Amino acid sequence: MKAVEYKTEKELDVPLVIELYRKSTLGERRPVDSPEIFADMIRNADLIVTAWDHGRLVGIARTLTDFAYVAYLADLAVDTEYQRMGIGKELIRRTRQCLKETCFITLLAAPLADEYYQKIGFERNPRAWILKADQEL
Repeated sequence: MKAVEYKTEKELDVPLVIELYRKSTLGERRPVDSPEIFADMIRNADLIVTAWDHGRLVGIARTLTDFAYVAYLADLAVDTEYQRMGIGKELIRRTRQCLKETCFITLLAAPLADEYYQKIGFERNPRAWILKADQEL
């Protein structure tokens, strides 16, 4: 197994983060061609946990939270070369360590990751709703 170092940080190089998203299945559903949006995604996240292999960014958990009641795990991305090594689970575990014990984590699963979350202990909730940016109320 590769030696992976985990960090909690907010100051990240946007092109490096975009490269990671492209190397994961999440890049298909994120604005990887819009560095300005990505910079805002990183800057405005409440909590970011990263995984590094000898200076190479290989995983990220980006969370929006109040730290006490709910945490929305907006992104969990792991380089496909590093998947199935426990990195995603460890990123979530470390995210949880940064939250109060009263706080629960919620997320919208990417289609290819749907079974993964159930396997690691998440409970399915069918009551999620989405209003896309281009949709009217």
